[in-house]
Amino acid sequence: MNRISLAFRCFFNLLFGGELSADTLAALKLTKRGAAPAPTKAGAAPGKAPAAAAAVNVSDGALQFLGILQRDSRLVDFLMEDIAGYSDDQVGAAVRELHGQCRDSIARYVTLQPVIDGVEGTFAKAPSNDANLVKFVGNVPAKPPSGGTLRHKGWRAAKVELPALTAKQDPTIIAPAEIEIE
Repeated sequence: MNRISLAFRCFFNLLFGGELSADTLAALKLTKRGAAPAPTKAGAAPGKAPAAAAAVNVSDGALQFLGILQRDSRLVDFLMEDIAGYSDDQVGAAVRELHGQCRDSIARYVTLQPVIDGVEGTFAKAPSNDANLVKFVGNVPAKPPSGGTLRHKGWRAAKVELPALTAKQDPTIIAPAEIEIE
């Protein structure tokens, strides 16, 4: 049934928009090739997109994931609260539960792998193909060496599978306000 729904979404996206929407592409696990910015209408204010076109920002995924962490573990509530008045034992107890909930959320949507799969504290050879993979720390010479003592393995996202955002969802809403009706 999910494939039928996805087929209809693709059909109507192409019929009315001429291209697949970002959430449809995400559901199909596809990305746009050479996506160019949408042309602006003549007379439109520079730097402003037309109001009718709902553009997907790069930050939408980050905001969506922050919303997931809030929903699953109340992470934003914890970070925004002033904890100065609480004892270390109270903070520690709260963090222990928060840690497990956040870890489960990350594991559900992101597959993480170490950048260098080695034992911390031992010698590791630096990958030579990408300077972004390793940050040399300590007494670094002008020309970085081929390796050194591994202090942190680093993390890379091997796979990210966030649920598709609906057209009605505002990604800037991390958590909606809650009003209790009595």
